[in-house]
Amino acid sequence: MKLNHINLGVTDVTAATTFLTEQFGLRLAADMPQNDFMGFTYDDNDALISVFKAKDAIYPKIFHIGFLQVNAEAVNTIRTRLEADGFAPGEASEEHGRYVFYVNAPGGFLVEVSSVV
Repeated sequence: MKLNHINLGVTDVTAATTFLTEQFGLRLAADMPQNDFMGFTYDDNDALISVFKAKDAIYPKIFHIGFLQVNAEAVNTIRTRLEADGFAPGEASEEHGRYVFYVNAPGGFLVEVSSVV
């Protein structure tokens, strides 16, 4: 089974796609439309994350998207960059066999960054 896509409703499409490309290295989908109402990015495995303009973005507390890193050092590097770029990531800690932190993304969704301990 291979993941095809995830669709997110967000309050700010441009901010959300910029966050995903600049902070996590996703690439804009050149073969798809990019505007204030919809944006599309691909990850390293060509899974599509699509974002569509929504009046509000209300997700359950447990909802998030996660990016797995190779080690704790890579997790800390991303956390430091996010903080330097004006975002407010939570503290990194060990949870359930992972080294992890969370950050609220522009547009209204939560992102987890983790590595296996």
